[in-house]
Amino acid sequence: MNDIPWKAVSASMVRIQPKEDNILPEASEAFVSSSGVEQVTQRALAYLRAGYPVHFAGPAGTGKTTIAFHVAAKRSRPVTLIHGDDEFVSSDLVGRDAGYRKSKLIDNFIHSVLKTEEEMQSLWVDNRLTTACQNGETLIYDEFNRSRPEANNALLSILSEGILNLPKLRKSGAGYLEVHPEFRAIFTSNPEEYTGVHKTQDALMDRLITIHLGHYDLETEIQITMAKSGIPRPDAEVIVHIVRELRGFGVNNHRPTIRACIAIARVLTLQGGHAIREDPDFLWICRDILNTDTAKVTREGQPLMMQKVDEVIQNVCGLRGKSTTGQERYNEKGEGGGNGR
Repeated sequence: MNDIPWKAVSASMVRIQPKEDNILPEASEAFVSSSGVEQVTQRALAYLRAGYPVHFAGPAGTGKTTIAFHVAAKRSRPVTLIHGDDEFVSSDLVGRDAGYRKSKLIDNFIHSVLKTEEEMQSLWVDNRLTTACQNGETLIYDEFNRSRPEANNALLSILSEGILNLPKLRKSGAGYLEVHPEFRAIFTSNPEEYTGVHKTQDALMDRLITIHLGHYDLETEIQITMAKSGIPRPDAEVIVHIVRELRGFGVNNHRPTIRACIAIARVLTLQGGHAIREDPDFLWICRDILNTDTAKVTREGQPLMMQKVDEVIQNVCGLRGKSTTGQERYNEKGEGGGNGR
């Protein structure tokens, strides 16, 4: 007698939650907390406690990401970090199909009956936004306007209704996710005129409370330069004054930023030099780091930034020569310095 075939086929969707890759930020020893920083921090925390997402907006180098992590650390909740990307689509934030899994069972216990069962499962893998919403984490979406506006559409229902829409999971009954009450979001963005930045949809901006950040005050920049490089205060003061003077030159008054101060100070410290015009190391370090094309100011077709850097160095070092001890320290090392110069 021939076997009587019996076959059953079923299909389902399986949701896979990846292992946690969040972080719990802590302030480093090099973090400088000034009165201005703490004022911004307390404002942001007030908005977050009230349930509103916070958006730090400002030019590059103004400490937006650092402030975002500082604020997130104050919440004592795990943090999920996402960097904006022009290649993002919604699935890169929410989740995506990850293929299929098929299983087959053949049962021939009764010899006259051949029983076959097949199960086809579609696999879905959560991405970071979904995980953060489910676990009540603090989301830091850094430079979110580098992602295309349509990629961020999933955020609209999250920030207004507290619901994450998962349309591809509706057949499995998991088409919507209720956002955890402790979930909060912190965004950072660069100005729209920056290369690679997209205009953000009004619907999303309307859901954010924006705090505009500029450059730190003089004292904070000096403290940051010292903390990040280990350079003495007199040298840090000269470097910061030079950088701040150059911001008023040319068409881009956002640069150079505090990053230039830190870079000059770090290299100068490693060289054992000081921020004085008689130190040749200091001169070439400043020229290399500050001679950017951002000013775009020319005379007879030739860029003027190098000339301007030298001019500012001479002016700042000359004005501050009597109030700093850099010249005395240089003289103590001997003419030409103590590092083989």
